[in-house]
Amino acid sequence: MVTTTNSYEKELAFQADRRKASIELIKIVSDLWYENAIELVLFRNQLIDQSVSKVMTLYKYAGDFVNKPMSIFESVDIAQAIKNMNLPPAKIDIGKLTYEYHMNENHLFDTTSFVIDKLRHAKNSNAIEPKDVVLYGFGRIGRVLARELMQNTGMGSQLRLRAVVIRGEIDKEALLKRASLLEHDSVHGMFHGTVAIDEQKKALIINGTSVFFISATSPEAMDYTAYGIEKALLIDNTGAYRDKKSLNKHLKAKGIEKVLLTAPGKDIPNIIYGVNQKQYPLDKHSIFSAASCTTNAIAPILKVVEESLGIKKGHLQSIHAYTNDQNLVDNMHHKYRRGRAAAINMVITETGAGSAISKAIPALKGRLTSNAIRVPVPNGSLAIIHLELQKKTTLNTINTILKKYALEGDLVEQIKYSLNNELVSSDIIGASAPAIYDSSATIVSSDGKNITLYIWYDNEYGYSHQVMRLAKHIAKVRRYTYY
Repeated sequence: MVTTTNSYEKELAFQADRRKASIELIKIVSDLWYENAIELVLFRNQLIDQSVSKVMTLYKYAGDFVNKPMSIFESVDIAQAIKNMNLPPAKIDIGKLTYEYHMNENHLFDTTSFVIDKLRHAKNSNAIEPKDVVLYGFGRIGRVLARELMQNTGMGSQLRLRAVVIRGEIDKEALLKRASLLEHDSVHGMFHGTVAIDEQKKALIINGTSVFFISATSPEAMDYTAYGIEKALLIDNTGAYRDKKSLNKHLKAKGIEKVLLTAPGKDIPNIIYGVNQKQYPLDKHSIFSAASCTTNAIAPILKVVEESLGIKKGHLQSIHAYTNDQNLVDNMHHKYRRGRAAAINMVITETGAGSAISKAIPALKGRLTSNAIRVPVPNGSLAIIHLELQKKTTLNTINTILKKYALEGDLVEQIKYSLNNELVSSDIIGASAPAIYDSSATIVSSDGKNITLYIWYDNEYGYSHQVMRLAKHIAKVRRYTYY
């Protein structure tokens, strides 16, 4: 009995120490972000503004992910060492650093020396100039982008949301309604910040910063310089303009330098960030497309499989949440089946993701077919990819390959490796990675030539983060990163 009691007391003491360390880590994370524009993440999971319980949960996931104990005490020492280095703006994965430090069995360096060695190139990174951003439209994607841009403004050293363009008169009621839509979301919950209106300025005051709301007449007639906006990146999330000719109207407006479309585009670069952004020199293009949410979900996975095992042919089945394009109740619609009530029907429809993949990965041109089923959930989608491979594989091999790419390399922001045997669509809401690989669901045929992969994606939040990654790339405000 005494032994059991002592063991329990030790467990309590250890958990108390871990929670204290979490509090210390949260303090350092906040100081680095708001004082130095340095963002610490834990295997791409955000640490800014997180609770102690959330931090501890993230550390459990991190330990499961790398199959090694992840010490928050070591992370605190590493975070403090980063703070003492006086680095320029950066994004640093403290999970990767902690893992690498733990794996350094000889411990040739103390914590400070280890961090200095690993981040020695950070001080050589180029200075960045903040970029003004205009959101053209304020729908589902527009509002998620607004939330994330404002919550991650920090010192304003990267993207600065300056204005939102909408239709109709901008009076007190219009501002109040937009403020309410930004604050309250049935899928993503409450906005973690403050929102007020300034009727005289025709602006929302978000986290104390003014964001002008401008009524649209025609894209080319807009004058953003009247609001102090210069050389801005305009993100068109209306879906009304989807080709080079119509999107070029934005460039005729005063104050706009680049345009980014949040939908597949025609006659313009369609970019899945992490996969093909290097194919398009930024100085040669002024209009870009972030492609579709489904394409962003499958492209990173297909790139990995093509490079590692080779793909003969395959089929993509998208199980997609219903969207505002569908009808709430049965009514007329210009596309077949989409006129049927979205919340009570599974609806077979088309997706261009299969053919769009060839724009990002030319080697797969003509090898993939695709279709989609819209299902009665408001958000959270699933791509099922059936592939015939050029090289044989096993379940362990394919999972090991995907896990490696999720841990290191150019696709760590795009691929999240899930170990959860109970994963369902609501679990991936709020995931910033566009592709969540369900390792527990993967199927490999007995001959090793055919595989079925299950890729979850938050078609709003995860896609919006891809848009932001691409926006930072286009605006040339990408910080030094250590992933």
